[in-house]
Amino acid sequence: MRLSSIEKKIHPALYNIISKDFPELRPAQAKAIEAGLLERKNLLVCTPTASGKTLIAELAMMQAIYNNIGKAVYIVPLKALASEKYEYFKNKYKDIKVALSIGDTDSSDTYLERYDIIITVSEKLDSLIRHKAPWLRYVSTIIIDEIHLMNDSHRGPTLEVVITILRKVLKKAQFIALSATIGNPKELGEWLDAEVVMDDWRPLELHKGIYHEGSVRFY
Repeated sequence: MRLSSIEKKIHPALYNIISKDFPELRPAQAKAIEAGLLERKNLLVCTPTASGKTLIAELAMMQAIYNNIGKAVYIVPLKALASEKYEYFKNKYKDIKVALSIGDTDSSDTYLERYDIIITVSEKLDSLIRHKAPWLRYVSTIIIDEIHLMNDSHRGPTLEVVITILRKVLKKAQFIALSATIGNPKELGEWLDAEVVMDDWRPLELHKGIYHEGSVRFY
């Protein structure tokens, strides 16, 4: 799918930025558009690594921000990944205020009210919710990266609680969940009230093999 074919659906400022790098949408991105991404439908996107999931999240967030619908929260599992996403969005969208919130878990971080995108980890977001951060009511888009980590015995329960509370409090928000490995996409999609977007396209062919005594034997 050519990006130009949906130009009228995308805010002009956003289109001008992403069209420079993405004139052609990848299969998963096209499927997300067809599933209602730009109509603010909840989506569970299950596609391989490097297949273009970040752009799907980007389109959802930036559409809402440029159209003054509300802020975006981007949840990632690791602080290092949060820092990486922060640098990416801060450098790409010079006119948008991007915040990184991964520190003190005993604060409501009221200063975040001034920011459009808040990138955080589930433990920090859990703390912000418990401290009743006033700016949370202005959030309209929630991105959940690596949602399969809900199955993690250590960190999964916190993520599940955070998602459950946000869905209850932010009834009009759009939820975009991303993962490369989900064993039960249908059940998870039903729990999130989300359309499931699945695709197996990857930019490089995947080869499987066994490493033993200094060499790899491929299947």
